[in-house]
Amino acid sequence: MAKIALFGATGTIGSRILREALDRGHQVTAALREQSKITERHPGLMVVSGDVLDAASVAAVAKGHDVLVSAVGGGDGPGHVATIAPAAKSLVLGLRRLGDAAPRLIAVGGAGSLRTPDGKQVWDAEGIPDFLLQIMHAHGDALEYYRTVSDVRWTNISPAALIEPGERTGTYRTALDELVADAQGRSRISAEDYAVAVVDEIEAPKHIGERFTVGY
Repeated sequence: MAKIALFGATGTIGSRILREALDRGHQVTAALREQSKITERHPGLMVVSGDVLDAASVAAVAKGHDVLVSAVGGGDGPGHVATIAPAAKSLVLGLRRLGDAAPRLIAVGGAGSLRTPDGKQVWDAEGIPDFLLQIMHAHGDALEYYRTVSDVRWTNISPAALIEPGERTGTYRTALDELVADAQGRSRISAEDYAVAVVDEIEAPKHIGERFTVGY
């Protein structure tokens, strides 16, 4: 059983990470700026106040846990720009305050920086709306920052090109920087199976200090 601190527990991905972790018997501390936003009730769940953009708050939330998970988003494009990379820096600064007692960090990433078979990156494709490009590059900037960090045990997990609510199958494939796609070239993962991959990484870490991606 792991003690998990979670930012972003009410979002599409964060709520599924929360449910997956609780279903597997882990203890989860969900940190929100407004505690009333979470309606989940479970004996393994504690809800506390926390601000992912405040390093002191991050340190307070993370203290005493085995893993800190960040599943925060920003809504639209500008929201992601204002949230994702600043949150990455706040998370690292907060964990540094805990020194050797700091938990591992697992951060939800984006698919934009993944490599496609033609050697380009997902965000290089034609016709991507500006708001999606902003979201992709916000996650790319956060990953670029994480890759400069050597004193915090971080993992960044990119989804497939398409992630949406769906079925929990418990199966997925992984890669590092290459987009995972099926034989027809489709790259997708359900939010439920993405959550499975996150909790699998919590239980059996294989990617400390690197990014990996999951898809079918």
